[in-house]
Amino acid sequence: MTTADTTAASHRAPRRAGRSPAPSPAPRRGGRSPLASIGLHATLVAASVIAVFPVLWVFLTSIKPAKYATTTDFFKESTFENYTNLLSDTPFLTWFGNSLLVAALTTLLGVFISSTTGYAISRFRFPGKRGLMWTLLITQMFPVAVLIVPIYNIMSSMGLLNQPLGLVVTYLTIAVPFCAWMMKGFFDTIPREIDESGQVDGLTPFGTFWRLILPLAKPGIAVTAFYSFITAWGEVAYASAFMVGDENLTLAGGLQKFVNQYGAQWGPMSAASVLIAVPAALVFLVAQRHLVTGMSAGAVKG
Repeated sequence: MTTADTTAASHRAPRRAGRSPAPSPAPRRGGRSPLASIGLHATLVAASVIAVFPVLWVFLTSIKPAKYATTTDFFKESTFENYTNLLSDTPFLTWFGNSLLVAALTTLLGVFISSTTGYAISRFRFPGKRGLMWTLLITQMFPVAVLIVPIYNIMSSMGLLNQPLGLVVTYLTIAVPFCAWMMKGFFDTIPREIDESGQVDGLTPFGTFWRLILPLAKPGIAVTAFYSFITAWGEVAYASAFMVGDENLTLAGGLQKFVNQYGAQWGPMSAASVLIAVPAALVFLVAQRHLVTGMSAGAVKG
């Protein structure tokens, strides 16, 4: 090594040795303090307890004997006698089957009508389009109490009173306006180029909707199905007014059999409430991964 190389190396060595270490990352701004984190978690725990407690209390009441049904004891001679009596001594299974039939038909028809209506409003121009959109909005403003009498008269004139089909049609008048408007907003987020590609391939408008657009609309369909099912499954006013006779009642009307002017049978009623909640919970579990996406996407455009 020459003298020049040695001198250059000696000049570079201190420079390497004196190189400062890489700066540590700056602390993240907006981080929560330990006290704020404890407060947040305590609030979430309290909210969870408040949300779960009513459901837990109904279940605990359902496994108490009748003489302890109104006591504040969590566990008091626990028994499943209320469930066995409900299933064997009452027409609960008939009511359950009627409700399941009405809810299933409402869900299927609600999804189909809402999807096709929302797609037509989103993609096509036709006479009366603006009027139809206003109608979908205005029909959601009327409370149930105002509509019972006119709908009752219409169903009576059509011979649909005390018929499951009458309840299905009635529930569609509740579910379809909201779901169609929501599906319209969801279809607005799907690019129109997909429709154009379907037309190039020779698909009809319905073929484009069924084969190309509908598979992309699963989140919106999940929300529509869930809303339609819950509307039919938990509705009380129409079911009580339109259906009579134990063999025709749905669960909403059947539960009223446990309440009379002299008191209430809390054991069977709470047992029935627990069993009624099971299908709704299962539908929610199936649709939950699409619910947030579908509702947020449907609200992007009006």
